[in-house]
Amino acid sequence: MCQNHGVAYIKPGMVEVQSIEYPKLALGDRKCEHGVILQIVSTNICGSDQHMVRGRTTAPAGLVLGHEITGLVIEAGRDVEFITVGDLVSVPFNIACGRCRNCKAGQTGICLNVNPSRPGAAYGYVDMGGWVGGQAEYVMVPYADFNLLKFPDKDQAFAKIRDLTLLSDIFPTGYHGAVMAGVGPGSIVYVAGAGPVGLACAASCHLLGAAVVIVGDMIPERLAQAKSFGCETVDLRNDTPLADQIAAIVGVPEVDCAVDCVGFEARGHGSEAGTEHPATVLNAVMNVTRAGGAIGIPGLYVTGDPGAKDDAAKEGSLSIRIGLGWAKSHSFYTGQCPVMKYHRQLMNAILYDKIQIAKAVNVEVISLDQAPKGYQDFDKGAAKKFVIDPHGMMN
Repeated sequence: MCQNHGVAYIKPGMVEVQSIEYPKLALGDRKCEHGVILQIVSTNICGSDQHMVRGRTTAPAGLVLGHEITGLVIEAGRDVEFITVGDLVSVPFNIACGRCRNCKAGQTGICLNVNPSRPGAAYGYVDMGGWVGGQAEYVMVPYADFNLLKFPDKDQAFAKIRDLTLLSDIFPTGYHGAVMAGVGPGSIVYVAGAGPVGLACAASCHLLGAAVVIVGDMIPERLAQAKSFGCETVDLRNDTPLADQIAAIVGVPEVDCAVDCVGFEARGHGSEAGTEHPATVLNAVMNVTRAGGAIGIPGLYVTGDPGAKDDAAKEGSLSIRIGLGWAKSHSFYTGQCPVMKYHRQLMNAILYDKIQIAKAVNVEVISLDQAPKGYQDFDKGAAKKFVIDPHGMMN
């Protein structure tokens, strides 16, 4: 029997690489004939993982983390027809059955059959069905024919693996936020947050034809990274109001649309930049988005936040100026990205050199043993996207 190791959440601020069970083609006591076992080629650290590691969710100790997975198929169940051993595949972070009404409608982020407690499931994430995460050496993937994206040419894919590893979540999620905000040719867009998803969103806005992409953050290194591929930037530590900073760039204090790539751990702007204000971004984007504009919200908001500063926020209740959004006829789009809606097209954009997404988000490859330090560096605001290479196959 092969050995397996994975990154486990231990307690707030601590993860640890542990020996974990080698995956089986099984769902409880039942054989999972529609599943495959993957040898993981790459598995990424996500900002959503950081929320758990900071103790800002109800994640249990011992949870094996990781929902951004690319791997080689090494075993397939009897009922898997179109994926074969040896295929190199991207795994959408959404686990989806392909059979329920939501999956059939393309809403794979809220599959009704893969999580007994709520719609939607993911690998290695709190309240998302109990599926074992993929920051490991091996993982089991169910409903393989439906879920997996097979790369058409393995050698070509390995040559671009740093880009393709981002197809499991971050690239489609950033792109989804831009699409839901209505970004198109000539758009002027504000992207809140220059973490990996914000950077992926900004790059996606360029891919969609935006005329001006303005990125806001508080960390100079992240703002510099956004500037490196043609974005305008605003430093949210500045006491100058966001609308005035936008006006200094485009001549008016508003944008056509906006994307919240920060989520519930948002901090205040200006003099309040050192204090957490979870509704700051949502209120700010309503303020600067023009009447009739749309706001994409791929940034994570949770129903349980034990680290929140007040009782309302602990239950996901925030002081949002919904009246402002209503008065301006804004459209709001929330929820997890349905990765399968986009990943094939984005794969082609990578393979045919229409985007260099790994360069935009500043991918850094680390070993599985380096994962705990990767989490620490990410938490300190490193302007990088850490990609774990558990078998040394990316070099």
